[in-house]
Amino acid sequence: MQTQLFNTAQTQIFDAQAQAAQNRVSSIASTSSGNRAVLREKAEDFEAVFLSQMLRPMFDTVPTDGITGGGQAESVYRGLMVEEMGKSISKAGGIGIADSIYRELIKLQEG
Repeated sequence: MQTQLFNTAQTQIFDAQAQAAQNRVSSIASTSSGNRAVLREKAEDFEAVFLSQMLRPMFDTVPTDGITGGGQAESVYRGLMVEEMGKSISKAGGIGIADSIYRELIKLQEG
């Protein structure tokens, strides 16, 4: 029961992060004085959140090693680790989502 509540809370946190990233991207795109470097950074932030959401189910299936692992601390650590992995992948070039979002934001800003 406690694990289910924690997983629900963690899902809500990830959903809130994704919504916040989308809101930041939308607000930057609507300003005419936006800086291209800021637009690129926000596009990468959005891609990082997306990648974290895609990686999370993979790590949810990895079992803990019982004696030295498991518990709430490992669950929290895994969540943070997945978030940082998403950021790292995005900063290293990502999977192309940031590029697409960046181009669209530039179009929105110019048009």
